[in-house]
Amino acid sequence: MSPLPERFMARWRDGRGGADPGYGLLWWHVLLGSDPQLRGAARVAQSRISAFPGLHMTPLRWLHLTVLIAGPADQIAEPARTEMLATARSSLSGTGPITIELSRIFYHPEAIVLAAHPAEALNPIREAARQATQKVTGHSGSDDRSSPEWTPHVTLCYSTSDQQAQPIIAALGKELPSCQVAIDNLSLVVQYGAEWLWNWSPVGAVSLPGPPSPHWPGPA
Repeated sequence: MSPLPERFMARWRDGRGGADPGYGLLWWHVLLGSDPQLRGAARVAQSRISAFPGLHMTPLRWLHLTVLIAGPADQIAEPARTEMLATARSSLSGTGPITIELSRIFYHPEAIVLAAHPAEALNPIREAARQATQKVTGHSGSDDRSSPEWTPHVTLCYSTSDQQAQPIIAALGKELPSCQVAIDNLSLVVQYGAEWLWNWSPVGAVSLPGPPSPHWPGPA
């Protein structure tokens, strides 16, 4: 596990993350804003740290697990998006809902997130997104710039200023009560403009129609 950061830094420092309002980026996400258990857990976590300045909370409706960046939206036209969804649907035709735990809190210098466990259970979703993107665009997509490799998680908030991390960590802790979520979809979403505006437009979704994955025993 990565060491706890001593300080948080502004995710959008020096204009990073800004974008023209008309600029769109196409993402593969698992949208989780309608899950009542996760919404409740996120609400509790965000309330514990709401008094601290310099934190931008993820809107509950857009709680999500990022899978892959497919590319600039203006380079992937509507027919290509439809084909990507169809390809992912074919790849996931035998995959059923995947139950994960979202209770462990991970602190990144730019964000506070709930780590997905077991991460490897989500590999079929990740691979489907990669294959669909590769087939249609000729490249396999890219990861969120904040992580050197894909680490499935749900972001609770982003840091918007430079500040000491310890008081926030002490207020929030390292784990929330057990929160299990059944992943049953993969969505293609266009994000317009700057990241913090949450101007999202879902393009379409792929369900996981197969039998549910075997229930795992929980965190070790």
